[in-house]
Amino acid sequence: MEQFELIAKTFQGLEEVLAQELTELGADEIQIGRRMVSFKGDQEMMYRANFCLRTAVRILKPIKHFKAKGADDVYDAVRSIDWKQYLDNNTTFAVDTVVFSQEFRHSKFVAYKVKDAIVDYFRDETGDRPNIRITNPDIRLNIHIAEEKCTLSLDSSGDSLHLRGYRVGQGEAPINEVLAAGLIKLSGWDFNSDFVDPFCGSGTILVEAALMAKNIYPGIFRKTFGFEKWKDFDRKLLDKIYNDDSEEREFNHHIYGYDLNLRAVEIAQANAKSAGVSDCITIEQKDVKDFKKPGDAKMLITNPPYGERITSPDLLGLYKTFGRRMKHEFQGGEAWVISYKEDCFDAIGLKPSFKIPLYNGSLDCEFRKYQMFSGKLDEFRAGGGEVKTDEERRRMAEKKRFKQNRGEFNNRFANKEDEDENPEYTVLRNKHREFERVMNRRNRNDEERGGRRGFRNDDRNDRGGRRNFGNDDRNNRGPRKSFNREGGERRGGFGNKRRDFKKSRD
Repeated sequence: MEQFELIAKTFQGLEEVLAQELTELGADEIQIGRRMVSFKGDQEMMYRANFCLRTAVRILKPIKHFKAKGADDVYDAVRSIDWKQYLDNNTTFAVDTVVFSQEFRHSKFVAYKVKDAIVDYFRDETGDRPNIRITNPDIRLNIHIAEEKCTLSLDSSGDSLHLRGYRVGQGEAPINEVLAAGLIKLSGWDFNSDFVDPFCGSGTILVEAALMAKNIYPGIFRKTFGFEKWKDFDRKLLDKIYNDDSEEREFNHHIYGYDLNLRAVEIAQANAKSAGVSDCITIEQKDVKDFKKPGDAKMLITNPPYGERITSPDLLGLYKTFGRRMKHEFQGGEAWVISYKEDCFDAIGLKPSFKIPLYNGSLDCEFRKYQMFSGKLDEFRAGGGEVKTDEERRRMAEKKRFKQNRGEFNNRFANKEDEDENPEYTVLRNKHREFERVMNRRNRNDEERGGRRGFRNDDRNDRGGRRNFGNDDRNNRGPRKSFNREGGERRGGFGNKRRDFKKSRD
């Protein structure tokens, strides 16, 4: 198969982890950037990247690189593309924008210019135009602008890859699945010990740990990927990837989760069951003041409340209690904590051996490692104990570079676009809003008559493929071998642990 350029997007701080995943997957020409990793691969690699990667947010396929000094340059460059390769008049599409430029101060303005260029191309070529759809489009495009450098890409993922598909409920402030997987990979957990999260919330870290320990790829739960609506979609190739469970493995240890909130515990249990990993996860209601080391747990990773969306009457007291319980109950293990406020870390009362700057959403957080041991540090080291690994020392050396990039990231969230500054922007915005209003009204009318304008193959059961999974009742899971995307038998595996997904996929 022909190789082409691909870009895997991720969160700042997880780039090296993602690059390692791509190396293990067999990608070529891997290069680490800021919140992204570029690589080369063929169609199968693109499918596998979407299906297998745990720390990628989406996979983009660039179709044009160009320079632009203004909106007209963007329009001309996009208009010059042979769009019949990618869509037609019956295809709905949407445009996402990422802009880091003094010249382009309105990301929506850029999106409107791209949309207009594509619409004008088809209007000139065919006399008709494709439809724009913000939600659930057939094709999603992405344009990235860094000063004058522009990259226009096809989004092969569709919905963000953090939307695994196993979550049936969530608490007040669930951690992103991609970030949760990234924390586990950053910790270096080798799956040869029990694992615990004393502030488990809706169980995201627990489920991601179990999937990783069993090497169950996150794509197994997805309803669909963006590339399934591309003109060159190869269903047989995707089915081959989907039905290959040869890399999965047994996990001979256990994962424990605790939370004071009973509702959160129930949600976490439901999510673990939905993911088919409840056999190796125990989740219980427990106050952190009663925390004791479970089993032979040597790895603790947790995301306690920060006092933002979830708070406590005595937030610092909560961290103080947590630190005291770790000191007395988790000797001989590693504890990793992600949090937002320095006061919270200080309240733990323990000296971290390693710090990794990360973002949880827009919050400027740190992921800190606490090497738990009894006695004095000198005695621990004399006995062969290691506070920092060589890899951790190298990462610490990269911390300065990361901090230098934080300012630009924070400004992106802090600065709001002035929509009234550019008259042309206002005109385009109003034009597109009116068009979207008309199309939405037309779509609603069509739906009332039993059809949906501009969205082909709306009866998904008639499309065949992986939406026909047999049993509608998720709780009555049969053996895994019954879950073939085309209705046949799937090879052995781990018995009745998951994957009755007809409800979720239909």
